[in-house]
Amino acid sequence: MQAVTFVGVGRKAEIRELPKPSPAPGQVLVKIGGAGVCHSDLHVMEEDLGFTPPFTLGHENAGWVAALGEGVTGFEEGDAVAVYGPWGCGRCHACQLSMENYCENWAQMDGFGGGLGRDGGMADYMLVPSARLLVPLGDLSPAQAAPLCDAALTPYHAIKRALPQLNPASTVVVIGVGGLGHMAVQLLRVLAPVRIIAADVDDRKLQQAKALGADDTVNNRNISDAVDLIRPITGPAGAGLVLDCVGNQSTIDLGAKVLGRNSVWTILGLAGGRHVFHHGSTPYGTTLSIPYWGSRVELMEVIAMARAGRIHAEVTEYPLTEAVTVYEKLKAGEITGRAVLVPS
Repeated sequence: MQAVTFVGVGRKAEIRELPKPSPAPGQVLVKIGGAGVCHSDLHVMEEDLGFTPPFTLGHENAGWVAALGEGVTGFEEGDAVAVYGPWGCGRCHACQLSMENYCENWAQMDGFGGGLGRDGGMADYMLVPSARLLVPLGDLSPAQAAPLCDAALTPYHAIKRALPQLNPASTVVVIGVGGLGHMAVQLLRVLAPVRIIAADVDDRKLQQAKALGADDTVNNRNISDAVDLIRPITGPAGAGLVLDCVGNQSTIDLGAKVLGRNSVWTILGLAGGRHVFHHGSTPYGTTLSIPYWGSRVELMEVIAMARAGRIHAEVTEYPLTEAVTVYEKLKAGEITGRAVLVPS
């Protein structure tokens, strides 16, 4: 089978021929219908995150059950499934709550999950170590549903944590409305009666965010100009939630300038920005958090919203063989919504 392979830091991914896996007892083999292309993959390839190559990339995966290992129950061959991304120990308190994203034994795990240290889903087939990591898709298309596993799950988890601090008078600023951000706008529209400001440096993405439910859009290429546009919208209360889906220095600085008191500042992006958190640098009462992915139950909830037609990923499908080119497009900011690789 063909697989998009991480071969080392500082090197482009390679398409390699690998043997088709066979499931051992307790495992499930999934025939991949779609694998989302995420900025996190670029971090894997460009930064030393401690992962040992080679392994197959792809942590946003969906497809159909192809084979069941001995002892697996609850699924049948042909079932459409999403693959829950963060793989924990399955035994600790967090994992028993389905929050494998916060597994207490993560430091002893062999990678963070499929595509992040272990073989992922940018291939014809993916071996999933346990059936507990699968969520039924029902009638959703795997290629359309794959981004739900991260691009929707991650902002959903973050927004749910912030909901107690929001009210109908709140304004939420979503910075970066690409893969995660375009899902965040839709999720906010479903979950909270708030005013949504979408901020991005790409006017195409801002147009998409407006069509998906943003009340206002602001180009934040120039921070001072963006602040001058956002503050009159939030009024003296400031933003009740800043959801930063980029996390570079520019977006961190912007978030710090538009937050209100008793607000929530959530950094989802991994672009390396920093903020000195102290009296005077941040409004009083601000809660700053860096949540990671989401729980398995939350993925079930995201899929339920998608099946009901309340949210959807804006997907552009590409053949698996074009993975290297798609990564170049992603790095250049040329992908609107989510790119999904589809095996032939």
